[in-house]
Amino acid sequence: MYFRNALGAVSLLALSTSAALADGHAESLTIAIVNNGHMINMQKVAEAYTEETGVQLNWVSLEEGVLREQVTSDTATGGGQYDIINIGMQEAPIWGQAGWIEPLNFSDDYDVDDILPAMREGLSYDGQLYAAPFYGESSMVMYRKDLADAAGVTIADNDSWENVKAAAAAMHDPDNGVYGACLRGKPGWGDNAAFITTVANSFGARWFDADYKPQLDSPEWNAAVSFYVDLLSNYGPPGSEGNSFNEILALYNEDKCGLWIDATIAASFLENPNVAYAQSPNAGNPVGANWLWAWAMAIPSGTENAEEAKAFIEWATSKEYVKAVGNHPDFGWDKVPTGQRASTYEIPEFQAVAKFAEAEMAAIDSAAPGATELKPYVGVQFVAIPEFPEIGSAFGQEMSAALSGAKSVEDALAAAQEVADSVMREAGYY
Repeated sequence: MYFRNALGAVSLLALSTSAALADGHAESLTIAIVNNGHMINMQKVAEAYTEETGVQLNWVSLEEGVLREQVTSDTATGGGQYDIINIGMQEAPIWGQAGWIEPLNFSDDYDVDDILPAMREGLSYDGQLYAAPFYGESSMVMYRKDLADAAGVTIADNDSWENVKAAAAAMHDPDNGVYGACLRGKPGWGDNAAFITTVANSFGARWFDADYKPQLDSPEWNAAVSFYVDLLSNYGPPGSEGNSFNEILALYNEDKCGLWIDATIAASFLENPNVAYAQSPNAGNPVGANWLWAWAMAIPSGTENAEEAKAFIEWATSKEYVKAVGNHPDFGWDKVPTGQRASTYEIPEFQAVAKFAEAEMAAIDSAAPGATELKPYVGVQFVAIPEFPEIGSAFGQEMSAALSGAKSVEDALAAAQEVADSVMREAGYY
């Protein structure tokens, strides 16, 4: 059924919620979310959901790496701590196949076909959706065009990494608090490892060969990581090994970054009017130079409140939710979650304020998560196998050590290769 929320926007709610409450079932849901802007905003928008349904929402907002650890541990053991969890494309198909999360089937009004195909496919296993995208993203260059113009440099779509480095060098002005390039350095498979993998992909590197033997000691990985370390060491802000999405977003909005290559969703929160956008750079191999991801909502199999959880997810990932954010007095159309539904990009109010929309969709459309001859596995900035989080987390720690100067690039990659080889052998890949 439909109801009019306190904002005057039409919202979708499954009949099961009211029926569950009438039967004396759960009157509250515990929701684990990543502490990114759109999820934080959801807590405010969802006050209308509680007002209309009576379902109390208990939010557990965690930093990205901590969220992954806690959610994985609780979900794998059936702990039942959470009714709804934020997960992404790495987890959804694997956890769905394992039976850790519930399949999601919504009413016809939900219009699952409106979800962008790349997001729908990435969150499904064997054609069944297991997580609904709250927002989706690729990665792109976000740069201060005023600083670039003043420095006499340009950044083109799919530019070379050398040209990007030259632009960063030209904009770098640490005496005045401006750093040429702000890039992820905080360790984690979804933090620094995500960005570094896109660089490595563009240099022709790969995590595994066709037999799933790790390839981290290859010349291509050495070239890519050496470039990354050199770029951030010379033209990045101090302490880059501690920076991920939220830290860099804060730096960017303090006008301390010349360019930032990261999630397209960041564009919703950039405040400087001089920001321009370009497609991700590459070093000769554009396949995998920009990632594909969705922060999505799933239901752990351990919850006793699956029906109520599904009703909330159906509302929070619907077309009507997007309109509720756009019409909300605290947010507006430039703050709606994007990258999840085709219909969002057809809304005139959104088109009027979202100067990033065209670049965002171009990045999403060009992302290539499928297996290729060079990269014989699914995933851009991750590998879609259960063992990857352990390997990627160890890799991230080693890359952070290389960035801080605690280790050489060669030693860091050698250590990461050793961990990856041990994990894959133990898992029986060879």
